[in-house]
Amino acid sequence: AMKRGGASQPVTLAGDEPAAEIRPSEELLAVDEALKRLGHLDPQQARVVELRYFGGLTVEETAEALAIAPRTVKRDWAMAKAWLRLECSPEGRRE
Repeated sequence: AMKRGGASQPVTLAGDEPAAEIRPSEELLAVDEALKRLGHLDPQQARVVELRYFGGLTVEETAEALAIAPRTVKRDWAMAKAWLRLECSPEGRRE
């Protein structure tokens, strides 16, 4: 049993690593639609979400890719997450 990982424990990813999580397709579609709307309102925030959420980039990597300050990435990331959370909530969904 020990040969093939019998003693190994599953790895749980947490924090800012949502690219590693598997989400139901309906939820992904809602996020995608909300992200498109965000892209019309604030293209930079949408790009930060794409790089951080789907690309798995760190704050520093995202800042370098977008040629902006890490502090700006943190601010945009926080604002975008809050906006997307509202947009993807049952009350915020547009059918």
